[in-house]
Amino acid sequence: MAKAAGHGLAVLKPWGDSLRYDFVVETEGGFLRVQVKSTFNHRIKGGYMCHVQPPPHTPRYSARDVDFLALYVIPEDVWYIVPSPVLTRMKGSILLSPASPGHKYESYLEAWHLLRGTRSGRRLRRKMGRARLPKCPRRAQCGPKP
Repeated sequence: MAKAAGHGLAVLKPWGDSLRYDFVVETEGGFLRVQVKSTFNHRIKGGYMCHVQPPPHTPRYSARDVDFLALYVIPEDVWYIVPSPVLTRMKGSILLSPASPGHKYESYLEAWHLLRGTRSGRRLRRKMGRARLPKCPRRAQCGPKP
């Protein structure tokens, strides 16, 4: 939440722990629900395994539950901001490889601008539901700071 606020986003924390998302970002009067996941070990093939779904016997996350996943790779101090349409295709875990150029989720690496949408949250969610997912237009703007 602090990192999102540091990027100039208006961040809200729901009361209690019973919702399927961890915080909300306000964007032009709309709201985007964000679920946070993190990883610090399980270094495999130069990357980190990140569990992106809840524990077994709990319903999987869907686009009805969250709008974005914020995935934090603790040892690398990097974040992935992943839209919900990508989430619905994810199994239990994914491999995040921030040090490998061209890796599968590279376009979401430090992509905080996706939470800053210029449309209301509802319109942004509708747009994200299309086949073409938001990508970082310029890698230098979204990537980790040197």
